Amino acid sequence: MLPVMSFVRDFQRLTSSQRHAFVASFLGWTLDSLDFFLLIFCVKAIAADFRAMPSAILGAVFLTQAFRPVGAVIFGLLADRYGRRPVLITNILSFSIIEAACAFAPSLNVLLVLRALFGIAMGGEWGVGAALAFESLPREGRGTFSGILQEGYALGSILASAAYALFFHAIGWRGLFLLGAVPGLLVLYVQIRVEESPVWLASARRPRERRTGPLIPAHITEFLPTFFFLVILMTAFMSFSHGTQDVYPTFLSVQMHLSPQTVGLIGVLYGLGSIAGGFVFGVLSEHWGRKRAIIAAALLSIPVIPLYAYGHSAWTLGAGAILMQFMVQGAWGVVPAYLTELSPGPVRATAPGLAYQLGGLITSWNGKGQALAAERWGSYSDVLAVTVVLVAVALAVLAILGREAKGAEMTA
Repeated sequence: MLPVMSFVRDFQRLTSSQRHAFVASFLGWTLDSLDFFLLIFCVKAIAADFRAMPSAILGAVFLTQAFRPVGAVIFGLLADRYGRRPVLITNILSFSIIEAACAFAPSLNVLLVLRALFGIAMGGEWGVGAALAFESLPREGRGTFSGILQEGYALGSILASAAYALFFHAIGWRGLFLLGAVPGLLVLYVQIRVEESPVWLASARRPRERRTGPLIPAHITEFLPTFFFLVILMTAFMSFSHGTQDVYPTFLSVQMHLSPQTVGLIGVLYGLGSIAGGFVFGVLSEHWGRKRAIIAAALLSIPVIPLYAYGHSAWTLGAGAILMQFMVQGAWGVVPAYLTELSPGPVRATAPGLAYQLGGLITSWNGKGQALAAERWGSYSDVLAVTVVLVAVALAVLAILGREAKGAEMTA
């Protein structure tokens, strides 16, 4: 009950504008994640429709991740220059429109192009939303809010799982992509209720260097060593999440021969485990520090491997998936606060998002590579197990090498 009470207490202390900023950032990341995971759950169906192997369809995931850094740069620089709120609105509209277009893709090549464009839109949302949220929120309880904000990603996977389980047989994968365009309505909420970041507004009131200076701020060079460390750290984080999630529905359906309803139900359950993990470790990071929370969650994922990758029934696999994602997203729950605390104000919408998405670029072949390895060796289980061990240890080591930044002041 301690994490729940901590969050309720911290949330009650927020002003109305702070609550709206947090909710908008959370929902933006949730709905972006929903659109991403709809494809993950439909890999088998899309492969059958286009007469391709699952690994070919997972090439779309590679393109999405590969183009996310482009979006982080474009939308991040625009947000640092013109404000977080209008750029967030543009982001949400962009990924919603592209998701709808995917429903009408006449060929695999067209779908791949659209998913690359989706990657640009998706790449911008996280950094802009995190900057808006943490520049609006108070320093106290930042770890708790970080754990909740990051788990918008897990909630998106839950919504995608539920949509797949409930509607796939009725509307197919194309209908699900049309359903994924509904998040565009969120822009109305952002337009009406969300205020601009007070930190950005304070900076904008200074002499107009922000608007008359170069588009790429010189401040980014001042923390390049930290930035490069964050890229390496996010590479490990991306391998941790995508390495345990992207081929898991395919493993359940192709190797374990589970039905779409069962696969979708397991997806919902491990999504709930993800949210719980991010919440718990986000709160713990307020007491332990960001580093210790990351290390603990990463290493605790290793004992879960037998259930997660080698379970012999839907029940054991489901339990393993829940526990695995509790730990994976427990580590991830610290990320929004940690990256924003380490980044200076003039590049706070650009640098964290760019480091985040460059990590995704470096690991963009993860899903396709895992699928190819499983197709060659005949076992998704072994591929998933090896991935968890290698990445969990690497993430823990990197966290040990990093510096603590809990409670850093958010200045312009």
